[in-house]
Amino acid sequence: MKKSYATAVLILMCLLGVGISARAQDADAVVVSIPFEFVAGAATLPAGEYRVSRLNHGVNRELAISGYNTRGALLVALTFDEGAVASPTLTFEHVGDKYFLTEITTLSGVYTLPVSREMVMLVKANSPSRSILSAAGGQ
Repeated sequence: MKKSYATAVLILMCLLGVGISARAQDADAVVVSIPFEFVAGAATLPAGEYRVSRLNHGVNRELAISGYNTRGALLVALTFDEGAVASPTLTFEHVGDKYFLTEITTLSGVYTLPVSREMVMLVKANSPSRSILSAAGGQ
């Protein structure tokens, strides 16, 4: 009797542990469909569906953006502002004819990305059109 009770408690603890770790990983992941080509870090990525997630759930701010049937990019955030948000989003800045990924909002906080060299060059060339867009995502 004691043996079956201990086995049941052990199985229950394992199941709860797996559920908690899965939810912790999902808080930092965003899945979003982007309808235009964009620059993320040093890579130019085509329109499509992407998943953004942390590489390591420690103290670092490294992110990976990976597309389905396309290549991805590694990103290092300048800052991370922790705090609960209503919905995950990706924010882009439109300079000239290009879109640059500048911010990633997850359920656990906001990652601010550094300005890319290409964006700086376009701004220096006095590009007439510059605007900010956001794309909402899910988990």
